[in-house]
Amino acid sequence: MFQKILVANRGEIAVRIIRACKEMNIKTVAVYSTADEDALHMQLADEAVCIGPPKATESYLNIHNILSAAVITGAEAIHPGFGFLSENSLFAAMCEEVNITFIGPDKRVIEQMGNKSNARLMMEKANVPVIPGSSSPITTVEELEGIVADIGLPVIIKAVAGGGGKGMRMIHDESQLIPGFLQAQNESKAAFDDNRMYVEKIISPAKHIEVQLLADKEGHVIHLGERDCSMQRNHQKVLEEAPSPSLSFETRQKISESAVKAAEFVGYENAGTIEFLVDEEENFFFMEMNTRIQVEHPITEMITSYDIIKEQIRIAYGLPLSFTQEEIEFKGHAIECRINAENPQYNFAPSPGTIDLLNLPSGGLGLRIDTAMFAGSMIPPHYDSMIAKVITHGKDREEAIAKMRRALDEMVIDPIQTNLSFHMDLLEDDEFLDGSYTTDTLSKRFIPNWTKLKEADDEII
Repeated sequence: MFQKILVANRGEIAVRIIRACKEMNIKTVAVYSTADEDALHMQLADEAVCIGPPKATESYLNIHNILSAAVITGAEAIHPGFGFLSENSLFAAMCEEVNITFIGPDKRVIEQMGNKSNARLMMEKANVPVIPGSSSPITTVEELEGIVADIGLPVIIKAVAGGGGKGMRMIHDESQLIPGFLQAQNESKAAFDDNRMYVEKIISPAKHIEVQLLADKEGHVIHLGERDCSMQRNHQKVLEEAPSPSLSFETRQKISESAVKAAEFVGYENAGTIEFLVDEEENFFFMEMNTRIQVEHPITEMITSYDIIKEQIRIAYGLPLSFTQEEIEFKGHAIECRINAENPQYNFAPSPGTIDLLNLPSGGLGLRIDTAMFAGSMIPPHYDSMIAKVITHGKDREEAIAKMRRALDEMVIDPIQTNLSFHMDLLEDDEFLDGSYTTDTLSKRFIPNWTKLKEADDEII
Protein backbone atom coordinates (compact mmCIF):
# COMPACT_ATOMS: atom_id res chain seq x y z
CA MET A 1 0.00 0.00 0.00
CA PHE A 2 1.05 3.64 -0.50
CA GLN A 3 3.17 5.02 2.32
CA LYS A 4 2.43 8.69 1.66
CA ILE A 5 -0.30 10.53 -0.29
CA LEU A 6 -0.48 14.23 -1.15
CA VAL A 7 -3.99 15.71 -1.02
CA ALA A 8 -4.29 18.31 -3.77
CA ASN A 9 -7.31 20.12 -2.37
CA ARG A 10 -8.65 22.13 0.57
CA GLY A 11 -11.66 22.38 2.86
CA GLU A 12 -13.89 19.50 3.88
CA ILE A 13 -12.88 17.13 1.08
CA ALA A 14 -9.20 17.47 1.99
CA VAL A 15 -10.07 16.72 5.63
CA ARG A 16 -12.20 13.76 4.49
CA ILE A 17 -9.33 12.26 2.47
CA ILE A 18 -6.73 12.82 5.20
CA ARG A 19 -8.92 11.04 7.75
CA ALA A 20 -9.38 8.06 5.42
CA CYS A 21 -5.61 7.88 4.94
CA LYS A 22 -5.01 7.97 8.71
CA GLU A 23 -7.34 4.99 9.14
CA MET A 24 -5.33 3.16 6.47
CA ASN A 25 -2.01 4.05 8.18
CA ILE A 26 -0.96 6.20 5.24
CA LYS A 27 1.02 9.42 5.83
CA THR A 28 -0.43 12.57 4.27
CA VAL A 29 0.85 15.80 2.79
CA ALA A 30 -1.46 18.82 2.71
CA VAL A 31 -1.02 21.71 0.33
CA TYR A 32 -2.36 25.14 1.14
CA SER A 33 -2.50 28.71 -0.10
CA THR A 34 -1.58 31.65 2.10
CA ALA A 35 -5.33 32.21 2.64
CA ASP A 36 -5.50 28.75 4.24
CA GLU A 37 -2.43 28.93 6.46
CA ASP A 38 -4.50 28.08 9.57
CA ALA A 39 -6.91 25.68 7.82
CA LEU A 40 -7.86 22.37 9.40
CA HIS A 41 -6.63 20.18 6.57
CA MET A 42 -3.06 21.38 6.94
CA GLN A 43 -3.22 20.90 10.71
CA LEU A 44 -4.41 17.29 10.41
CA ALA A 45 -1.88 16.21 7.78
CA ASP A 46 1.55 14.84 8.67
CA GLU A 47 3.20 17.48 6.48
CA ALA A 48 2.02 20.70 4.86
CA VAL A 49 3.47 22.69 1.96
CA CYS A 50 2.47 26.20 0.93
CA ILE A 51 1.86 26.28 -2.82
CA GLY A 52 1.09 29.93 -3.45
CA PRO A 53 -1.09 32.98 -2.80
CA PRO A 54 -4.89 32.92 -2.33
CA LYS A 55 -5.79 33.05 -6.03
CA ALA A 56 -6.63 29.48 -7.07
CA THR A 57 -4.77 29.72 -10.39
CA GLU A 58 -1.59 30.45 -8.44
CA SER A 59 -2.08 27.76 -5.79
CA TYR A 60 -4.65 24.94 -5.96
CA LEU A 61 -4.61 25.01 -9.78
CA ASN A 62 -0.83 25.39 -10.01
CA ILE A 63 0.26 22.02 -11.37
CA HIS A 64 3.98 22.77 -11.13
CA ASN A 65 3.84 23.77 -7.47
CA ILE A 66 1.67 20.80 -6.48
CA LEU A 67 3.90 18.29 -8.26
CA SER A 68 6.98 19.93 -6.74
CA ALA A 69 5.41 19.54 -3.28
CA ALA A 70 4.77 15.86 -3.99
CA VAL A 71 8.33 15.26 -5.17
CA ILE A 72 10.09 17.05 -2.30
CA THR A 73 7.96 15.30 0.33
CA GLY A 74 8.28 11.87 -1.26
CA ALA A 75 4.57 11.38 -1.85
CA GLU A 76 3.84 8.32 -3.98
CA ALA A 77 0.34 9.34 -4.99
CA ILE A 78 -1.91 12.39 -5.28
CA HIS A 79 -5.61 12.46 -4.44
CA PRO A 80 -7.24 15.45 -6.21
CA GLY A 81 -10.61 15.37 -4.39
CA PHE A 82 -13.27 17.22 -6.39
CA GLY A 83 -13.05 20.53 -8.25
CA PHE A 84 -9.70 22.19 -8.94
CA LEU A 85 -7.50 19.65 -10.83
CA SER A 86 -9.64 16.55 -10.26
CA GLU A 87 -10.77 16.29 -13.90
CA ASN A 88 -7.68 17.77 -15.52
CA SER A 89 -6.19 15.24 -17.94
CA LEU A 90 -2.95 17.24 -18.22
CA PHE A 91 -2.46 17.00 -14.46
CA ALA A 92 -3.08 13.25 -14.54
CA ALA A 93 -0.58 12.90 -17.40
CA MET A 94 2.08 14.95 -15.61
CA CYS A 95 1.64 12.85 -12.46
CA GLU A 96 2.40 9.81 -14.59
CA GLU A 97 5.48 11.48 -16.09
CA VAL A 98 7.04 12.04 -12.65
CA ASN A 99 6.09 8.53 -11.51
CA ILE A 100 3.40 9.65 -9.06
CA THR A 101 0.09 7.79 -9.02
CA PHE A 102 -2.96 9.90 -9.80
CA ILE A 103 -5.84 8.60 -7.68
CA GLY A 104 -8.49 8.67 -10.35
CA PRO A 105 -9.10 7.34 -13.86
CA ASP A 106 -6.59 7.25 -16.69
CA LYS A 107 -5.83 10.56 -18.40
CA ARG A 108 -7.32 9.21 -21.63
CA VAL A 109 -10.71 8.59 -20.03
CA ILE A 110 -10.70 11.97 -18.27
CA GLU A 111 -10.12 13.68 -21.59
CA GLN A 112 -12.68 11.58 -23.47
CA MET A 113 -15.47 12.02 -20.92
CA GLY A 114 -14.61 15.64 -20.12
CA ASN A 115 -15.45 16.54 -23.70
CA LYS A 116 -19.24 16.61 -23.48
CA SER A 117 -19.81 16.09 -27.20
CA ASN A 118 -17.34 13.19 -27.37
CA ALA A 119 -18.88 11.61 -24.27
CA ARG A 120 -22.26 11.74 -25.95
CA LEU A 121 -20.92 9.94 -29.04
CA MET A 122 -19.34 7.24 -26.90
CA MET A 123 -22.58 6.66 -25.03
CA GLU A 124 -24.44 6.31 -28.31
CA LYS A 125 -21.94 3.60 -29.31
CA ALA A 126 -22.47 1.93 -25.92
CA ASN A 127 -26.25 1.91 -26.53
CA VAL A 128 -26.88 4.16 -23.54
CA PRO A 129 -29.86 6.52 -24.15
CA VAL A 130 -28.79 10.11 -24.88
CA ILE A 131 -30.76 13.35 -25.01
CA PRO A 132 -31.84 14.37 -28.55
CA GLY A 133 -29.43 17.00 -29.85
CA SER A 134 -26.24 17.66 -31.81
CA SER A 135 -24.15 14.59 -32.53
CA SER A 136 -20.95 16.62 -32.94
CA PRO A 137 -19.64 20.03 -31.79
CA ILE A 138 -20.97 23.14 -33.52
CA THR A 139 -19.45 26.60 -33.87
CA THR A 140 -21.82 28.48 -36.19
CA VAL A 141 -25.32 29.92 -36.02
CA GLU A 142 -26.23 28.03 -39.20
CA GLU A 143 -25.42 24.68 -37.57
CA LEU A 144 -27.43 25.68 -34.52
CA GLU A 145 -30.51 26.59 -36.55
CA GLY A 146 -30.37 23.29 -38.45
CA ILE A 147 -30.35 21.23 -35.26
CA VAL A 148 -33.13 23.23 -33.60
CA ALA A 149 -35.24 22.81 -36.73
CA ASP A 150 -34.99 19.03 -36.19
CA ILE A 151 -35.49 18.74 -32.42
CA GLY A 152 -37.50 21.90 -31.69
CA LEU A 153 -37.48 24.27 -28.72
CA PRO A 154 -36.81 24.45 -25.83
CA VAL A 155 -33.09 23.62 -25.96
CA ILE A 156 -30.05 24.00 -23.78
CA ILE A 157 -26.79 25.23 -25.29
CA LYS A 158 -23.65 23.97 -23.55
CA ALA A 159 -19.92 24.46 -23.93
CA VAL A 160 -18.11 21.32 -25.05
CA ALA A 161 -15.37 22.05 -22.50
CA GLY A 162 -17.78 23.46 -19.93
CA GLY A 163 -18.64 22.80 -16.34
CA GLY A 164 -20.19 24.51 -13.33
CA GLY A 165 -22.83 26.22 -15.46
CA LYS A 166 -20.33 28.22 -17.52
CA GLY A 167 -21.06 28.57 -21.24
CA MET A 168 -24.62 27.36 -20.75
CA ARG A 169 -27.92 28.90 -21.85
CA MET A 170 -31.48 27.62 -21.76
CA ILE A 171 -33.50 28.81 -24.76
CA HIS A 172 -37.31 28.71 -24.67
CA ASP A 173 -38.08 31.42 -27.22
CA GLU A 174 -36.87 31.64 -30.82
CA SER A 175 -35.95 35.31 -30.41
CA GLN A 176 -33.35 34.31 -27.79
CA LEU A 177 -31.80 31.49 -29.80
CA ILE A 178 -29.01 33.34 -31.64
CA PRO A 179 -28.21 35.90 -28.87
CA GLY A 180 -28.14 33.09 -26.29
CA PHE A 181 -25.86 30.97 -28.46
CA LEU A 182 -23.40 33.82 -29.05
CA GLN A 183 -23.36 34.77 -25.35
CA ALA A 184 -22.71 31.17 -24.30
CA GLN A 185 -20.02 30.79 -26.95
CA ASN A 186 -18.24 33.97 -25.83
CA GLU A 187 -18.43 32.83 -22.21
CA SER A 188 -16.97 29.44 -23.14
CA LYS A 189 -14.16 31.08 -25.09
CA ALA A 190 -13.30 33.31 -22.14
CA ALA A 191 -13.50 30.55 -19.53
CA PHE A 192 -12.09 27.54 -21.42
CA ASP A 193 -10.48 29.03 -24.55
CA ASP A 194 -12.84 26.82 -26.58
CA ASN A 195 -15.78 28.06 -28.69
CA ARG A 196 -17.20 24.65 -29.55
CA MET A 197 -20.75 24.13 -28.37
CA TYR A 198 -23.41 21.47 -28.45
CA VAL A 199 -27.19 21.60 -28.24
CA GLU A 200 -29.64 19.34 -26.47
CA LYS A 201 -33.39 19.21 -26.14
CA ILE A 202 -34.53 20.38 -22.71
CA ILE A 203 -36.12 17.52 -20.81
CA SER A 204 -38.55 19.28 -18.48
CA PRO A 205 -39.84 18.59 -15.94
CA ALA A 206 -37.07 16.16 -15.11
CA LYS A 207 -35.25 14.43 -12.31
CA HIS A 208 -31.44 14.61 -12.07
CA ILE A 209 -30.36 11.11 -11.12
CA GLU A 210 -26.75 9.95 -10.82
CA VAL A 211 -25.29 6.49 -10.30
CA GLN A 212 -22.15 5.93 -8.23
CA LEU A 213 -19.64 3.56 -9.82
CA LEU A 214 -16.45 1.82 -8.77
CA ALA A 215 -14.13 0.04 -11.20
CA ASP A 216 -10.81 -1.67 -10.62
CA LYS A 217 -7.85 -2.31 -12.92
CA GLU A 218 -9.01 -5.88 -13.56
CA GLY A 219 -12.13 -4.70 -15.40
CA HIS A 220 -14.64 -5.22 -12.60
CA VAL A 221 -17.31 -2.50 -12.56
CA ILE A 222 -20.00 -2.21 -9.89
CA HIS A 223 -22.60 0.38 -8.93
CA LEU A 224 -23.50 1.61 -5.45
CA GLY A 225 -27.00 2.74 -6.28
CA GLU A 226 -28.38 6.08 -7.36
CA ARG A 227 -28.71 9.55 -5.85
CA ASP A 228 -31.40 12.12 -6.51
CA CYS A 229 -29.73 15.50 -7.13
CA SER A 230 -32.72 17.40 -8.53
CA MET A 231 -32.72 20.14 -5.88
CA GLN A 232 -30.56 22.65 -7.77
CA ARG A 233 -30.03 26.37 -8.11
CA ASN A 234 -28.23 27.66 -11.20
CA HIS A 235 -27.22 24.08 -12.03
CA GLN A 236 -25.55 23.74 -8.62
CA LYS A 237 -26.79 21.04 -6.26
CA VAL A 238 -28.27 22.14 -2.94
CA LEU A 239 -29.65 18.93 -1.37
CA GLU A 240 -29.23 15.30 -2.38
CA GLU A 241 -30.72 12.02 -1.22
CA ALA A 242 -30.24 8.31 -1.76
CA PRO A 243 -32.06 6.40 -2.98
CA SER A 244 -34.32 8.57 -5.14
CA PRO A 245 -37.79 8.83 -3.58
CA SER A 246 -39.52 8.65 -6.96
CA LEU A 247 -37.91 5.96 -9.13
CA SER A 248 -39.69 2.67 -9.67
CA PHE A 249 -37.80 -0.55 -8.97
CA GLU A 250 -37.68 -1.33 -12.70
CA THR A 251 -36.22 2.06 -13.65
CA ARG A 252 -33.72 1.85 -10.79
CA GLN A 253 -32.47 -1.46 -12.15
CA LYS A 254 -32.28 -0.24 -15.76
CA ILE A 255 -30.50 3.02 -14.97
CA SER A 256 -27.89 1.27 -12.80
CA GLU A 257 -27.26 -1.34 -15.49
CA SER A 258 -26.82 1.42 -18.11
CA ALA A 259 -24.31 3.23 -15.91
CA VAL A 260 -22.24 0.07 -15.46
CA LYS A 261 -22.41 -0.60 -19.21
CA ALA A 262 -21.19 2.93 -19.91
CA ALA A 263 -18.20 2.58 -17.57
CA GLU A 264 -17.28 -0.80 -19.03
CA PHE A 265 -17.44 0.58 -22.58
CA VAL A 266 -14.96 3.40 -21.88
CA GLY A 267 -12.62 1.18 -19.83
CA TYR A 268 -13.15 3.18 -16.66
CA GLU A 269 -11.08 2.77 -13.48
CA ASN A 270 -11.56 4.16 -9.96
CA ALA A 271 -14.64 6.04 -8.65
CA GLY A 272 -16.93 7.81 -11.08
CA THR A 273 -20.51 8.91 -11.58
CA ILE A 274 -22.88 8.73 -14.53
CA GLU A 275 -25.52 11.47 -14.48
CA PHE A 276 -28.93 11.07 -16.12
CA LEU A 277 -32.07 13.11 -16.69
CA VAL A 278 -35.30 11.21 -16.09
CA ASP A 279 -38.58 12.47 -17.55
CA GLU A 280 -42.13 12.10 -16.22
CA GLU A 281 -42.55 8.70 -17.91
CA GLU A 282 -39.25 7.54 -16.34
CA ASN A 283 -37.41 7.54 -19.66
CA PHE A 284 -33.79 8.29 -18.80
CA PHE A 285 -31.06 9.98 -20.82
CA PHE A 286 -27.28 10.20 -20.34
CA MET A 287 -26.17 13.68 -19.38
CA GLU A 288 -22.50 13.45 -18.40
CA MET A 289 -19.86 11.47 -16.56
CA ASN A 290 -17.96 12.85 -13.59
CA THR A 291 -14.51 11.27 -13.48
CA ARG A 292 -13.88 12.00 -9.79
CA ILE A 293 -15.31 11.69 -6.31
CA GLN A 294 -18.55 13.65 -5.90
CA VAL A 295 -19.47 16.16 -3.19
CA GLU A 296 -22.47 14.00 -2.32
CA HIS A 297 -20.63 10.67 -1.98
CA PRO A 298 -21.41 10.45 1.79
CA ILE A 299 -25.08 9.60 1.26
CA THR A 300 -24.07 6.57 -0.80
CA GLU A 301 -21.63 5.56 1.92
CA MET A 302 -24.39 5.85 4.51
CA ILE A 303 -26.78 3.47 2.71
CA THR A 304 -24.09 0.95 1.68
CA SER A 305 -21.58 1.16 4.59
CA TYR A 306 -18.66 1.22 2.14
CA ASP A 307 -15.94 3.90 2.23
CA ILE A 308 -15.56 5.20 -1.33
CA ILE A 309 -12.38 7.20 -0.62
CA LYS A 310 -10.60 4.14 0.79
CA GLU A 311 -11.74 2.13 -2.20
CA GLN A 312 -10.33 4.79 -4.52
CA ILE A 313 -6.94 4.47 -2.85
CA ARG A 314 -7.01 0.67 -3.00
CA ILE A 315 -7.90 0.71 -6.70
CA ALA A 316 -5.18 3.26 -7.53
CA TYR A 317 -2.64 1.02 -5.80
CA GLY A 318 -3.67 -1.82 -8.06
CA LEU A 319 -5.81 -3.87 -5.69
CA PRO A 320 -9.09 -5.39 -6.85
CA LEU A 321 -12.44 -4.18 -5.52
CA SER A 322 -12.86 -5.34 -1.94
CA PHE A 323 -16.48 -6.40 -2.50
CA THR A 324 -18.75 -7.59 -5.30
CA GLN A 325 -22.05 -6.28 -6.62
CA GLU A 326 -23.86 -9.15 -4.92
CA GLU A 327 -22.39 -8.24 -1.52
CA ILE A 328 -23.79 -4.70 -1.57
CA GLU A 329 -26.85 -4.30 0.64
CA PHE A 330 -28.75 -1.03 0.46
CA LYS A 331 -30.09 -0.04 3.87
CA GLY A 332 -32.41 2.83 4.71
CA HIS A 333 -32.33 6.36 3.36
CA ALA A 334 -29.79 9.21 3.49
CA ILE A 335 -30.01 12.96 2.89
CA GLU A 336 -27.28 15.59 2.49
CA CYS A 337 -27.69 19.35 2.91
CA ARG A 338 -24.89 21.57 1.63
CA ILE A 339 -24.25 24.36 4.10
CA ASN A 340 -22.86 27.44 2.38
CA ALA A 341 -21.47 30.73 3.64
CA GLU A 342 -23.99 32.81 1.74
CA ASN A 343 -27.07 34.96 2.28
CA PRO A 344 -30.11 33.48 0.50
CA GLN A 345 -32.15 36.65 1.08
CA TYR A 346 -29.67 38.67 -0.99
CA ASN A 347 -29.46 36.42 -4.05
CA PHE A 348 -27.20 33.98 -2.19
CA ALA A 349 -24.37 36.50 -1.93
CA PRO A 350 -21.16 34.98 -0.49
CA SER A 351 -20.54 35.67 3.20
CA PRO A 352 -16.86 35.16 4.03
CA GLY A 353 -15.42 35.98 7.44
CA THR A 354 -14.29 34.54 10.75
CA ILE A 355 -16.44 32.04 12.64
CA ASP A 356 -16.60 33.14 16.27
CA LEU A 357 -19.30 30.79 17.52
CA LEU A 358 -19.78 27.26 16.22
CA ASN A 359 -22.00 24.44 17.40
CA LEU A 360 -22.05 21.24 15.37
CA PRO A 361 -24.81 18.76 16.28
CA SER A 362 -22.44 15.79 16.27
CA GLY A 363 -24.43 13.53 18.61
CA GLY A 364 -26.99 10.93 17.63
CA LEU A 365 -27.23 7.79 15.53
CA GLY A 366 -27.23 8.31 11.78
CA LEU A 367 -25.67 11.79 11.71
CA ARG A 368 -22.48 12.79 9.92
CA ILE A 369 -20.99 16.23 9.37
CA ASP A 370 -18.18 16.72 6.86
CA THR A 371 -16.52 20.08 7.42
CA ALA A 372 -13.23 21.89 7.91
CA MET A 373 -14.79 24.55 10.16
CA PHE A 374 -13.80 25.23 13.75
CA ALA A 375 -14.40 28.13 16.12
CA GLY A 376 -12.01 30.88 15.06
CA SER A 377 -11.53 29.57 11.53
CA MET A 378 -11.56 31.97 8.61
CA ILE A 379 -13.83 31.42 5.61
CA PRO A 380 -11.85 33.09 2.79
CA PRO A 381 -13.60 34.84 -0.11
CA HIS A 382 -11.45 33.19 -2.76
CA TYR A 383 -13.08 29.76 -3.04
CA ASP A 384 -16.40 27.93 -3.19
CA SER A 385 -18.83 28.98 -0.46
CA MET A 386 -19.62 25.45 0.78
CA ILE A 387 -18.41 25.12 4.38
CA ALA A 388 -20.09 21.91 5.55
CA LYS A 389 -22.20 18.95 4.55
CA VAL A 390 -24.77 17.63 6.97
CA ILE A 391 -25.69 14.01 6.26
CA THR A 392 -28.37 11.99 8.00
CA HIS A 393 -29.35 8.35 7.69
CA GLY A 394 -32.54 6.67 8.85
CA LYS A 395 -34.33 3.37 8.50
CA ASP A 396 -36.60 5.18 6.01
CA ARG A 397 -36.92 8.60 4.36
CA GLU A 398 -39.17 10.02 7.07
CA GLU A 399 -36.62 9.24 9.76
CA ALA A 400 -33.76 10.71 7.71
CA ILE A 401 -35.75 13.94 7.25
CA ALA A 402 -36.59 14.13 10.96
CA LYS A 403 -32.92 13.71 11.87
CA MET A 404 -31.93 16.42 9.40
CA ARG A 405 -34.43 18.87 10.86
CA ARG A 406 -33.12 18.19 14.35
CA ALA A 407 -29.49 18.54 13.27
CA LEU A 408 -29.97 21.83 11.39
CA ASP A 409 -32.03 23.24 14.26
CA GLU A 410 -29.08 22.68 16.64
CA MET A 411 -26.43 24.02 14.26
CA VAL A 412 -24.98 27.47 15.03
CA ILE A 413 -22.49 29.29 12.79
CA ASP A 414 -21.94 32.93 13.76
CA PRO A 415 -21.52 35.69 12.76
CA ILE A 416 -21.29 34.83 9.05
CA GLN A 417 -24.47 34.37 7.03
CA THR A 418 -25.41 30.84 5.97
CA ASN A 419 -28.21 29.01 4.18
CA LEU A 420 -29.28 27.08 7.30
CA SER A 421 -32.74 28.66 7.52
CA PHE A 422 -33.21 28.13 3.78
CA HIS A 423 -32.62 24.40 4.25
CA MET A 424 -34.95 24.28 7.24
CA ASP A 425 -37.76 25.75 5.15
CA LEU A 426 -36.93 23.50 2.21
CA LEU A 427 -37.34 20.43 4.42
CA GLU A 428 -40.95 21.53 5.06
CA ASP A 429 -41.81 21.99 1.37
CA ASP A 430 -44.64 19.83 0.04
CA GLU A 431 -42.86 18.84 -3.19
CA PHE A 432 -39.78 17.83 -1.23
CA LEU A 433 -41.82 15.86 1.28
CA ASP A 434 -43.71 13.87 -1.36
CA GLY A 435 -40.58 13.41 -3.49
CA SER A 436 -42.12 14.93 -6.62
CA TYR A 437 -39.60 17.79 -6.92
CA THR A 438 -37.67 18.27 -10.15
CA THR A 439 -34.73 20.34 -11.38
CA ASP A 440 -37.16 23.26 -11.81
CA THR A 441 -38.56 23.22 -8.27
CA LEU A 442 -36.08 25.58 -6.62
CA SER A 443 -35.65 28.17 -9.37
CA LYS A 444 -39.21 28.35 -10.67
CA ARG A 445 -41.26 27.98 -7.50
CA PHE A 446 -39.54 27.58 -4.14
CA ILE A 447 -36.94 30.38 -4.25
CA PRO A 448 -39.31 33.06 -5.67
CA ASN A 449 -41.96 32.21 -3.05
CA TRP A 450 -39.41 31.93 -0.26
CA THR A 451 -37.86 35.30 -1.14
CA LYS A 452 -41.26 37.03 -1.18
CA LEU A 453 -42.09 35.51 2.20
CA LYS A 454 -38.80 36.67 3.76
CA GLU A 455 -39.26 40.18 2.31
CA ALA A 456 -42.75 40.34 3.84
CA ASP A 457 -41.37 39.19 7.20
CA ASP A 458 -38.71 41.91 7.06
CA GLU A 459 -41.36 44.56 6.37
CA ILE A 460 -43.37 43.45 9.41
CA ILE A 461 -40.29 43.65 11.59
